[in-house]
Amino acid sequence: MNDSPDTTSGWLMETDRLRMRPVTVEDTALMLAIWNDPAFIENVADRGIRTAEQARDAIEAGAQKLFEDYGYGPYCMSLKANGTMIGICGLFKRENIEYPDIGFGVLPDYCGKGYAGEAAMAVVDFARDSLGISILTAIVSPTNTPSIRLIKKLGLDFERMITMPGDAEAICLYSRKLSE
Repeated sequence: MNDSPDTTSGWLMETDRLRMRPVTVEDTALMLAIWNDPAFIENVADRGIRTAEQARDAIEAGAQKLFEDYGYGPYCMSLKANGTMIGICGLFKRENIEYPDIGFGVLPDYCGKGYAGEAAMAVVDFARDSLGISILTAIVSPTNTPSIRLIKKLGLDFERMITMPGDAEAICLYSRKLSE
């Protein structure tokens, strides 16, 4: 992986098959597709974002604010081969969780091909080596077996069940020390 930012194209991370850069309002169509993917709605949440305007507002209030406040957030995943945007993977900061959490979402046509894992490994390395994050968490629905499998592959261990603000159902919290 190459950690050094590419200031000419905005790519921040690169893997064998992917390029990754911060999500911006230019990614409205991608985010709208992710937020309305049935698997995202089932396994993460229905954000109720149905229009491009709502998506732009959500990006400004969410992703862009994370980058402004913490220096990290979600990163777009683009195929090196043809530039197709296929999903997101990145770091989030939740009010009720002490440490940043890693999250990912891949468009249906690209699921099951290892892209989320490839991107997540790059984000873990970036979090540790470039951002100096010492502890990483992940939150996941207890029924989301593919995401749990990836979270475990990243070296995170189950910590406890938590309930997010405004939610009724408990979800799993995983964590991992990135440095000693």
